[in-house]
Amino acid sequence: MPAPATPQADRRSLRPLMALWPHVRRYRGRALAALGALAVASIATLVMPVAVRRMIDFGFDAGHAGYIDRYFAVLVAVVGVLALASGARYFLVMTLGERIVADLRASVFSHLLELDGRFYDTARSGELISRLTADTTQIKAAVGASASIALRNIVLFIGAAVMMVITSPWLSAILLILIPAIVAVLLGSGRGVRKRSRASQDTLAEASAYAAEAVGAVRSLQANTAERAADALFSDAVEKSYEAATRAIRARAALTTIGLFLVFASVVGILWAGANAVLAGTMTPGTLSQFVLYAVLAASGLGQLGEVWGEVSQAAGATERIAELLAVEPDVAAPADPRPLPVPPRGEVTFDKVSFTYPTRPDISALHEVSLEVKPGERIAIVGPSGAGKSTLFQLLLRFYDPASGRVLVDGVDIVQADPHAMRARIALVPQDVAIFATSIRENIRLGRPEATDAELEEAGRLALVDEFVAKLPDKWETAVGERGVTLSGGQRQRIAIARAILRRAPILLLDEATSALDAESETLVQKALDRSMQGRTTLVIAHRLATVLSADRILVMDQGRIVEEGTHAALVARGGLYARLAALQFGGQAA
Repeated sequence: MPAPATPQADRRSLRPLMALWPHVRRYRGRALAALGALAVASIATLVMPVAVRRMIDFGFDAGHAGYIDRYFAVLVAVVGVLALASGARYFLVMTLGERIVADLRASVFSHLLELDGRFYDTARSGELISRLTADTTQIKAAVGASASIALRNIVLFIGAAVMMVITSPWLSAILLILIPAIVAVLLGSGRGVRKRSRASQDTLAEASAYAAEAVGAVRSLQANTAERAADALFSDAVEKSYEAATRAIRARAALTTIGLFLVFASVVGILWAGANAVLAGTMTPGTLSQFVLYAVLAASGLGQLGEVWGEVSQAAGATERIAELLAVEPDVAAPADPRPLPVPPRGEVTFDKVSFTYPTRPDISALHEVSLEVKPGERIAIVGPSGAGKSTLFQLLLRFYDPASGRVLVDGVDIVQADPHAMRARIALVPQDVAIFATSIRENIRLGRPEATDAELEEAGRLALVDEFVAKLPDKWETAVGERGVTLSGGQRQRIAIARAILRRAPILLLDEATSALDAESETLVQKALDRSMQGRTTLVIAHRLATVLSADRILVMDQGRIVEEGTHAALVARGGLYARLAALQFGGQAA
């Protein structure tokens, strides 16, 4: 995950919000319309004190009795314009905020899908979901309601300040001297609010991350009677989040209190000075009323600006967290000018002196100068003890990582020089831990090739023996399987994965311990489906159960990141090496 913000970054005030500018610019027509509605509403608001002044100075004079009807008629018209413009401003700004945040969420999710193994080795899914949901919701609140209020009050404050100067320069001079001090207090307090808001969002993300892990493993927790321990850990995370949120709220409350007191205390002082001027005959009551109304508008604008400043500061913290995520660049990326793969595909795989260490374990070599050539249509079995590097071969072939040295080639092309999407389209994977989504069986199989027709999908399901259990389900192919396929057995999940691989029509098939967790009956069915899926494909099989690899064209034996033996089952047993020892453990005296 990205590193937390440094104290220097915390002092950057609202600068992270500039990251939203490209999204705003995309909808500049709507933004300009919102600004136009804001201008009309502000002008209507600023006209009202002038009408009030003339009504007070002339409307109550017996000689101008007819003016009062006109002034009230004008006020009604102004209020109508204000209401329409305010409604339009609210609609435009709120929908703009919703649109920007929807685009931002889509951008973040798309970016997450492009990040590589190095990132996901340390990232926590709950933390990422928190940034995708909670942080973007905070931004939506600021870009929508808070931005609308802030813009309105900025314009009102500036307009009211100008009209105050026009109405009474000397009273304005007194008030405007105090404003910089008020603004300085608000800005200084806002930095504290933003810092505490960022801390609150970080602790909430940690709580969300733990909750996601615990809910995903709830049956394991229950089986181990670890509910109380999990509950205590989550309660502690929630309490830390609450304390951080309370500190942020306390800072915002203090900011609101100080801001409102300074602003309205200044207005009261000006009102006192104006009242003395009216008594001295140097100012008319209407002029004082007009000035006070403008002062109240300016004070209200500045006061509400102080209130929303905290929300905008929170949004700045959320934007900074999202910007950190979007700034993460994957090590694995398509080159600027990718080399095309040959057509038609052959299904040829080559490892040329490949060495690799995982980023989280830089001192331990996962592969050391591994060389391997797999011919089109060949079946290769890869065996060896745990940690020998078998799965790492698949990780590199799928280009979840790039090797530290050496090359991996598909159909004669170094995959570093190819587009990862084009290269992965030539590979079908059946993993040991199958990813099943909380949707229908049909849609889970369709993941193998989203553009496939229903007929193609059901044919793949038939070849993978999925149709055998689908026929017994009430909704057949449309049956929902629950989160992670919780309603399916291990064998059923594996057959869905095989159906995906068949539907994919890829020339290279990777089988990673596809039957290791199955009972004997399920293994027989899955193995039958696997045999069908291998037809006409280059196949690499990782297996601990040696009985599943006896029919392979070649068996590679790996140990400590190296290929230490190679040959057929009979030849390797006769050699008496590592494979022979593994075979003896599994087959006993029948190993030969």
